[in-house]
Amino acid sequence: MKGDLHVHTTLSDGSLGMEEVIAQAKRIGLDFISITDHDTMSSVSRAKVLGERYGVQTIPGVELTAWDKTRNRKVHILCYAPQKPDRLEGICRRCSEIRQSCAKETVENVLKLYPITAEDITKHLSGSKSIYKQHILHALIEYGYSTHFYGRLNDELFNEQTGSCIVEREYPDVNYVLELIHSARGAAVLAHPMVYDSVDLIDDLASNGKLDGIEVYHYSADEEQQAMLLAKANEYDLIVTGGSDFHGLYNMRPTHLGMYTTDKDNIDRILRLCSKK
Repeated sequence: MKGDLHVHTTLSDGSLGMEEVIAQAKRIGLDFISITDHDTMSSVSRAKVLGERYGVQTIPGVELTAWDKTRNRKVHILCYAPQKPDRLEGICRRCSEIRQSCAKETVENVLKLYPITAEDITKHLSGSKSIYKQHILHALIEYGYSTHFYGRLNDELFNEQTGSCIVEREYPDVNYVLELIHSARGAAVLAHPMVYDSVDLIDDLASNGKLDGIEVYHYSADEEQQAMLLAKANEYDLIVTGGSDFHGLYNMRPTHLGMYTTDKDNIDRILRLCSKK
């Protein structure tokens, strides 16, 4: 048995709706799936219904945005199977407000450079409460300023170090986010450590018992890096997960659902951990 535990839909920055994603999970033979949209758990009830309809087991999930204050950089934490999800409503709302504030200013910056309208962008939001760079790029592609989502235009506008339009603000402290996840009786897994250079953070968090797992298998880590992350997980007896980080049309590189997965032993560890808390 296997599951893809990192999947996005139109509730955040994915291009496919939840039913399309779960139906595809069934077609490719996944046993489990976790919808982990950014800073929202609004997928949980609907995902359960759809999972039962298609014969795919669903694990409630969310990808929370946090801040590593020691290194002054963003970090993403995957939360799985919280038994008291209402305790995460406040942090989801706070992160969404920060994201919306950044997005508003980002859109204003883009509109100064390109003659499109805000409505050209917002029509691509579907169920998302926030504007993501993918929605902006979608509008720019429609008007002929690029032919693809990633490349020169994306780098020019949204590169995290040099992008002319990107706006970033500090998110809630990662230690606070982890405390909330555990108060909600969920499992806390560090998402894609290579994306935000979070390897050193693993030692800080795991040595203090604040982290439950690491997303080892993700397209951002090559085989050598995956081996290093697996060694870290073994050193601290952490759960090992894998996920495609699927965004559909909006993926950074060709990435299909189930490209990286989590095995049954580690799925069972997540479920046991949350049921005992």
